[in-house]
Amino acid sequence: MKKILKFILIFLLILSSSIIIVYLFYTVKWKINTYNNKSLLGEKVPKIEFEGKTYRDLNKNGKLDVYENFSFSIEERVEDLISQMTIEEKAGSMFITMIGVNNDGTLMESPSFSDPFSFLMNSSSEMIAKKSMNHFNIRASHEKEKMLEWHNKVQDMGSRTRLGIPITIATDPRHGTSKDFGATIYTPYFSSWPSALGMGAINDSILTKEFGKIVREEYKSLGIRLALGPMADTSTEPRWARVNGTFGENAELNARLIAAYITGLQGDRLDKSSVAAMVKHFPGSGPVDGGKDSHFPPGLQSYKGNNFDYHLIPFKAAFDVGTASVMPLYSVPKGITSEDVAAGYNRDIITGLIRNKYNFDGIICTDWGLISDFKLLGMMFKPASAHGVENLSTDQRLIKIIEAGVDMIGGENLTEELANLIKGGKIKESRINLSLKRIFKQKFKLGLFDNPYLEENSLLSLDNKKNIEMGKLAQRKSLVLLKNTGILPLDPNSKIYIYGFDDNLTKKINKVSLEEAEVIVAKVKTPSWGEKNGESIMEKLFSGGRLDFQKKELDNLLPIFESKPTILVANLRRPSVLTEFEKVSKALIADFDVSNNVIFELIFGEFNPTGKLPIQLPSSMKSVENQIEDLPFDLDKPLFNYGHGLSF
Repeated sequence: MKKILKFILIFLLILSSSIIIVYLFYTVKWKINTYNNKSLLGEKVPKIEFEGKTYRDLNKNGKLDVYENFSFSIEERVEDLISQMTIEEKAGSMFITMIGVNNDGTLMESPSFSDPFSFLMNSSSEMIAKKSMNHFNIRASHEKEKMLEWHNKVQDMGSRTRLGIPITIATDPRHGTSKDFGATIYTPYFSSWPSALGMGAINDSILTKEFGKIVREEYKSLGIRLALGPMADTSTEPRWARVNGTFGENAELNARLIAAYITGLQGDRLDKSSVAAMVKHFPGSGPVDGGKDSHFPPGLQSYKGNNFDYHLIPFKAAFDVGTASVMPLYSVPKGITSEDVAAGYNRDIITGLIRNKYNFDGIICTDWGLISDFKLLGMMFKPASAHGVENLSTDQRLIKIIEAGVDMIGGENLTEELANLIKGGKIKESRINLSLKRIFKQKFKLGLFDNPYLEENSLLSLDNKKNIEMGKLAQRKSLVLLKNTGILPLDPNSKIYIYGFDDNLTKKINKVSLEEAEVIVAKVKTPSWGEKNGESIMEKLFSGGRLDFQKKELDNLLPIFESKPTILVANLRRPSVLTEFEKVSKALIADFDVSNNVIFELIFGEFNPTGKLPIQLPSSMKSVENQIEDLPFDLDKPLFNYGHGLSF
C-alpha cells in the first residue's frame, strides 16, 4: 500500500511540475510575442487644428489627409484611405473574429484557465498590431466600468497602428434573461427581454422597433457598433437548435418584425447614432435537413417542399429598410444553385441573389469558421464548416469565398494567407478594394474615424428604469396561456409546491412541501437531447434533435404532477412535445425565456395574457418526423396550433 501511495505521490509531483514548467514556458513566450507585437505600434494620435476645427492625425504624418478630414465626403475619405493601405493592411481589414476581454478591463494578451474560450483566440496585439485586423466580436460581460475601460484601451491600440484605423466591435444578442451558454450572452446591466420567439408571440412591430432602439442605446454605451443579428430565418423545421432566435414560422410576420427591429437599431439611415445590423442567415437557416445544425456536416437544406422563396420574404424586408450587413448561412442549399456548396462559398447566392436580385451594396460577411478547424486545448472544438468544399485547401477556400463576392470573413484571422494570395496574383487587389470600399464606408458612417472613444457618462444609459420596464412589459406580453381549466388566476395565498424554478425567484409566494401543497407550480425546460455522438465539443454542446422528453424524466415527473392540481410552465426554445404533460396539468403556460417573477405575475392574475403561439406545438415526434422541413404549419394534428393563446 505504501509503495502505491509513494508511486501516486511521485506521479502527481512530476505531473504538477510538468504543468508548471509548460505554463512558465508559454508565459515567457506570450510576453515576448506581446513585446514584439507592441513594438510595431506607433505613437498616440496627435490632434491637428485646421480652419478652427480639430482633427485626428491618424497616420501621424503631421498633415491633414483627406481620410482624416470630416469635411470631405465619405466616398472621398474611403478612396484616400484605401490608396494609402498596404496589402497586409487590406488583408487584415477583411476579417472579423473573437477578441478576448480580461475581467479587469485590460487587453487579453494570453489565455486564462478561468476562460477556456480564451485558448481559441490570438492575443489582442497579435491581431491588431501584427495582423492589421480592425473588426472583432466579444462575448464578455464583465462589470460595465471594466468593459468601458477595455473598449478605450482596444481603440487606443488601434489608433497606434500605422493608419490609426479604429476598431469595430460586434456582439451576438445580449438582452435575454437566460444565463445558459449559447448564441446569446447574458449581460446583467442591459434591460431583459423575451427571446425573439417571444417577440413573435407578441407580434407588435411598434414594440419591436422600440426594442431595437433600446438595444442600440445599450450597445452604444459599451462601444458595440455592430449587431450580429437579427435572425431573419423562418423556423419551419421544429428540431433546429436555434428556433428561439427567430420570430417563428410565419414569414410575413417575421418580415414585419425584422423591418421594425432593424429600423430601431440603425435608425432611418446608418450614421453616428446607429448600431449597424448584420441580418442572418441568408437565404434562411430554418429548413435545415432533419433539424441538424448546419455548423456541422453534412449541412444540407434540400427544400423537399419546393418552398425556397418563402424563406426569402423576411430578408427582402431587411434589404428594403437598408440593413447594413448580411450573413449567409452555413448550409448547402441543395439543388437551388449551379453547384452544391455552402452559401458562403456560393457565387449564385452571394452575387446572383444578394447583389443582383436584391441590389444590396452593403457588407456581406460569412458566418464564423468556414475555413479553419478550431481546437480548444488540443481537442476539436468546431470543425471547419466547409460544406461541399471539404477537398479544397485553405488557399483555395479563401479564393472561392472572395470569388463568390463575400466582403468579410468571420471567425478567421488568415491575414497572411490572404495577403500572399493577393501578392501572388491569385486574387486581384482591385477585387479586394471593392470590398474595402463597403467595409470602410460603414466605419465612416458610424463615425468611428472621428472619435471611437467612450466617455464615462456613456454608462448612464444603462440600468435605465424606462428600458427595464419596457423589457418587463414585453416579457408579460410574450407569455402564452395554452390551457386553463379555471385554476388561473391563482389565489396568491395558495399553498404552493414549487418545482423546476431556479433561485432567481423573489416574488412573495407561500411555498410549502409537496405533502402540504394545495397546488403545484412546475417548470420544464425544452428537451435537450444534444448531439451525443458529435465529433466536436461544440456539436455536443448544441441542443438539437428530438423534441420529446426522455422516458426517465417522464417517469419521474408525471406521478408528481398527477398528485396535486398542477400549473405547468413550459420553457420553449424549440417546439417541445408536451402531450403527456398536457394530460396531467390544469393549466399550461408557454414561456419564451421570461423571468420567473413575471411568470408568477401571470399566475396570480396581475395581468391578462395576450401572447399567441408563433409556432405549432407537435403532439408527437412522429408528426415532427413526417413534416417537411421547408414548409410552415404542416404538423399533423398539432397539440396546439399556430396562433393559439387564451386569456382570462
